[in-house]
Amino acid sequence: MKTRRNFLKTAGTVAIGSMILPSFVSARAKIKNPGIQLYTVRTEMLADARGTLKKLAELGIKQIESARSAKGNYYGLSAKEMKQACKDLGMTLRSGHVAVDAKWQQTMEEAAESGQEYIICSSMPSSGQTIDNYRRVADAFNRTGEECRKTGLKFGYHNHDYEFEKVDGQVLFDLLMDNTDPKLVHMELDLGWVIASGNDPFDYFKRYKGRFPLWHLKDMNLQKKESTEFGKGGLDIAKILQHQGESGLKYLFIEQEEYAKNPIESMKYNIDYLERI
Repeated sequence: MKTRRNFLKTAGTVAIGSMILPSFVSARAKIKNPGIQLYTVRTEMLADARGTLKKLAELGIKQIESARSAKGNYYGLSAKEMKQACKDLGMTLRSGHVAVDAKWQQTMEEAAESGQEYIICSSMPSSGQTIDNYRRVADAFNRTGEECRKTGLKFGYHNHDYEFEKVDGQVLFDLLMDNTDPKLVHMELDLGWVIASGNDPFDYFKRYKGRFPLWHLKDMNLQKKESTEFGKGGLDIAKILQHQGESGLKYLFIEQEEYAKNPIESMKYNIDYLERI
């Protein structure tokens, strides 16, 4: 699986008002049972999937989102084994990042077998930063969403930063939003990439109320365009948590791709941060 940074286009540091610097918000909004996107611990999962899940469970993680890897969508485990491994540790596999490709039917069947609720296309399935391509993708997403619904799954899409480019005055991400059926295509908003692209998540919560049942909670160093531990970057986490209802949030997954020391220590730091704010 390619790192999200492979998709990052060069952009200047953009101030987007109150999202950039942490604010002193008095009203506290807490997250119950925060989850993790397993790309955060991608190397560890490939080396020892069960052992890594155990370490995450010890941190209090309850919700799991998988990511495709060199060993498949479940790090060398079968769909049933992944489901049971999480269950044995008091965790639930809620979602998974996959590719919409020639193996799509098998991917859907495995996702249904794993018991996960959501199946998320992790990046644009076809290349081309054009209006026509994004409209074609939106149509394909609607068809895919219908296929997933018949299988008992909810289909969704996860953004990076490149979807927020403008072509002929149109934001490409907005084309996806405007041309997909909310009942069939559920958006997973990666908050780190939103602010790294110079956009405001609150604007999207307002314009597309209830369309973001999944979040990637990711703080970003806006100078380096790299993820970092909570409170060290440009995302106002305390403020963003106050907008859970407006966005339609159901599950939140912490994701971090670069670390001060190692992924497990960074996850512990992030969990502790959420408890403090």
